[in-house]
Amino acid sequence: MRVGVLGTGAMARALGGGWARAGHEVLVGGRDAERTAALAVSTGTRPGTLAEAARFGEATLLALPHDAVLPVLGTVGAAGSFDGRILIDCTNAVGPGPVLTTGDGPGAARTLAAATGARVVKAFNHLTPAVWSRTPPVFADGPVAVPLCGDDEEALALVSTLAADLGCAPFVAGPLAHADLLEAATAFLIGLWTSGRDPRAMLPPPAALGG
Repeated sequence: MRVGVLGTGAMARALGGGWARAGHEVLVGGRDAERTAALAVSTGTRPGTLAEAARFGEATLLALPHDAVLPVLGTVGAAGSFDGRILIDCTNAVGPGPVLTTGDGPGAARTLAAATGARVVKAFNHLTPAVWSRTPPVFADGPVAVPLCGDDEEALALVSTLAADLGCAPFVAGPLAHADLLEAATAFLIGLWTSGRDPRAMLPPPAALGG
């Protein structure tokens, strides 16, 4: 598969590098050509511009801060130019607290889809680059599960393949509207992790929940 990656930070390194190791052709794009080239050399990916990465291959990962996504897409494409494009949204619109900066409105992924016309899949936002950098992301209980939210079956299948190729266990968690729930859950988990609490203590084995 050919995959574009917008951004040159930790998520671009972890996910883009993982897909390159799995045999996919990955092009990373950033504002700083020198930094982009260095990332490409260290991860086995190809360097390019933001505009090239935005349209490279079958899908593009948005490995940017949430607030930068729409401005960057606006600089590399005219209105409607991302209609039908598969965009993988791994961003989190989370501010101090932590609280969602999207407030009571639509979540980050739904806002992105409405603004671009793209086939957006929310994925990889619920864990840190340190987890995605593991080769593979497998722990004592098994591979990390990756919830995917989206409205397009082809896009969900493509992102499922990318998740499986990292060694993860993808599953469709619902339509793109459910991305709002995933984003809120991630903000809640961030609050627990940063306060030193283990979220797993809240979740007994499914068999213990009864019928």
